[in-house]
Amino acid sequence: MTKIAIFPGSFDPFTRGHLDIVNRATSLFDHIIIGIGFNDQKKRMFEVYSMKEKIEHVFKNTSNISVEVYSSLTADFAQSKNARFLLRGIRNTTDFEYENAIAQANKHLNPALETVFLMTTPSLAHISSTIARELYRFEKDVSAYVPFML
Repeated sequence: MTKIAIFPGSFDPFTRGHLDIVNRATSLFDHIIIGIGFNDQKKRMFEVYSMKEKIEHVFKNTSNISVEVYSSLTADFAQSKNARFLLRGIRNTTDFEYENAIAQANKHLNPALETVFLMTTPSLAHISSTIARELYRFEKDVSAYVPFML
C-alpha cells in the first residue's frame, strides 16, 4: 500500500523549517501532499495560490511531492486523498501541546489517520511563519527564513 502523507498548514509563508520537515520525510513516505489549508474568513499576508506556486517551484524536481489548496477539515482532506498519515513538525514543547490536541481531534474524526511528528532540526527551530511575516512587513531580509523570494 502506498504511504501518502499530508503536510497541512497555512504556510503563510512556507519557511525553511517547513522545507526541512518535508525533505526529511521523503524517506518515510511514498508521496507527500503539502496541503495549504485555506479559510477565506482569515486574512493572509501572502495570497494562497501565489504561495502554492512558490512551493511547487521549490519542489519542481521532486516527483513524490505535490501541493494542493484545501478548505475542508484536514481529516476530511486526508481521507479524500487516501492519505493515512499527517506530517507535523515540532519545534518545542509548546508546539507539541498544540499539535497533540489537533492530532487527537483528527484521530477522532478519521480513526485510520496517524499523525507523525518530526522534531525540527535545531538550527532551524527559531524559524516561524509569524516571525517571517513580521520581518517582511518591516522590509527586512527574510532569506534566512524563507526558501524563495516573497
